Amino acid sequence: MSVELRPARINTMAPEGKDHLLRVVRAERAMFYQLIDSTDDQTWKTPTACTEWEIRDVVGHMVDVTEAYIERFALSRAREPFPPAHGLPAMAGMLDESAKRFRSSPRAQLVARLKESSARLFEIFDSLTPEQWTGEMVPHVYMGPLPTFFYPAFQLMDYSVHGWDIRAGLGESRPLNEDAAAALVPYMFILLKYTVDADHARGVDASWGVRVSGEQSGSWKVRLENGDLSYDEGSLASCPVVFNFDPNDFVLTAFQRIQGGAPIGDQATARVVRQLFFKI
Repeated sequence: MSVELRPARINTMAPEGKDHLLRVVRAERAMFYQLIDSTDDQTWKTPTACTEWEIRDVVGHMVDVTEAYIERFALSRAREPFPPAHGLPAMAGMLDESAKRFRSSPRAQLVARLKESSARLFEIFDSLTPEQWTGEMVPHVYMGPLPTFFYPAFQLMDYSVHGWDIRAGLGESRPLNEDAAAALVPYMFILLKYTVDADHARGVDASWGVRVSGEQSGSWKVRLENGDLSYDEGSLASCPVVFNFDPNDFVLTAFQRIQGGAPIGDQATARVVRQLFFKI
């Protein structure tokens, strides 16, 4: 008789998960580089699955956030004052404007700028000590002070999801890399918490379940009350509706690229839940 052992989850929010997270981000970055290196001046302007962005805008966005992270680490370590966080509702519009300001940059120049900036950022990531991984707080432009581990996680979101956007625009439909999607699962609950649409959530008091398969599998009970979303891992027995996802569908649904997750139970509640979040 053989017993199949399920691999333990890797907690990338803990120092022990640093090497794994950086390995996965590097792999996603390498695939992203392959995509943009294969473009020419014509495909550079191909629309992507990210609304209103062409491939050149996605690259511009990556330059913008990468350089912003480097600046924010420097600002924090110099103990300089920093502006108040803008908040996530303002994020989409501001990022769109920032990405498109690079449209006049030549393709080869912008790609080279991204690679140079990314190399500098990853030097910072590599040098983080276990204490800094969770204890050093760096002010994010939109979310305010965050532990440093969030920054490589944000890079993973960008390289994997925007890589998916580019491939979709080029007609190459395939899911996210398994390692990337699995690593992002815990962060998607944080994303959902901070993207609740106040107008759609007004007067809604609801709970539902989220079940995710794969290496990071688990079941989470999610609750919205007075516009505030909370979540806890555990039994879903009392949930009126449960959404069943694989990691790829959960990540792409949280980013509103697709409407994934098979809802089992109260379909009226399921429809309400799907309308509760704004897109970033």
